[in-house]
Amino acid sequence: MTFRQFATGALFLAGSVYSGSAYPDIPIAIAGPMDGQFRDLGAQMRAGAEQAVADINASGGVNGEPLVLEIADDGCDADKAVAVANQLIGRGVVFVAGHFCFNASIPASEVYADAGIVQISPATTLPKFTDERPGPGVFRLAPRDDQQADVAGRFLVDNFGDARIAILHDKTAYGKGLSDAVKATINNLGKSESISLGFDAGEDDYRYLVSQLGLENVGVVYLGGYHPEAGLIKLEMVRQALDAVLVSGDALMADEFIAVAGAAGNGTLLTYPVDPRDFPGTTAVVATLEEAGKPADRYALTTYAAVQAWAQAANRAGETGMDAIAETLSNDVFDTILGEVRFDERGDSNTPGFVIYEWRDGAPRVR
Repeated sequence: MTFRQFATGALFLAGSVYSGSAYPDIPIAIAGPMDGQFRDLGAQMRAGAEQAVADINASGGVNGEPLVLEIADDGCDADKAVAVANQLIGRGVVFVAGHFCFNASIPASEVYADAGIVQISPATTLPKFTDERPGPGVFRLAPRDDQQADVAGRFLVDNFGDARIAILHDKTAYGKGLSDAVKATINNLGKSESISLGFDAGEDDYRYLVSQLGLENVGVVYLGGYHPEAGLIKLEMVRQALDAVLVSGDALMADEFIAVAGAAGNGTLLTYPVDPRDFPGTTAVVATLEEAGKPADRYALTTYAAVQAWAQAANRAGETGMDAIAETLSNDVFDTILGEVRFDERGDSNTPGFVIYEWRDGAPRVR
């Protein structure tokens, strides 16, 4: 079967990559933050999905039919994610690679479950996403936050056992959930924090917060939250000459963190999954994306793999219905650019977990 070369066209969501083949199309979608403060992450998802669709169609499509890709912008917003999910139902979509943020993925998953649409998130790490999944068609290709907290907590105890530890969170579900889990880990390992505080996200002055840390003479600060506030807090720590190490989660793997903190951000530690660019199977896709001037980072590759896994499941099942695909995803092993992927009874995958990175010379490096 020969497929016409892809083109990109306007769509009421964000865009569509389509085929002009005379054969029936199979509509699938990606959904994530295509605009707004997290648009760079959405751009990664889009690049990976587009390349996966192009490669799958060049190899014969799914069950002999070409894929057509819908691009949906959820803005990392719950209400918008639900609206987008319903719009995708109207488009006849049978699979969604997304969403990115947990507060979009979780409400959207309820819509997809009711509509019989398989969802694989390439990025959502909140345990609740699969622990309380509304149906058997919800999966993820991202490690869980409780795995992240375990790695961070053990690292703190092993490397800062004699230091006074401060636990901070930004009062968001992500930040508080992560810091609470880290606190539980260090407590279970026999270490108690010296101070635990919540702070308001979106502020631009954290002098009082940092002064409290100084009064406690803390040697290490664990922060559950996002990169804008973390950058300001780290900058204020340096200004107040607080000689303490800042440790945080995967949200600090963003150039915006170092843009805010500047040189003060160097030495900051964070947990983040192993970089898939280092996997042998991603080499060709990375080269293709980079040659085209597209992002070839983590979420481009995990999104590519999500589309791969679904397509292989659909080919093996011989159909695109949710029940058959979900059963296949739950019981088979899939050969993706990330290596062999399998999903457990909750829908969680065996993708590599978290390691410790350090911001050095303005770049994150494995510690």
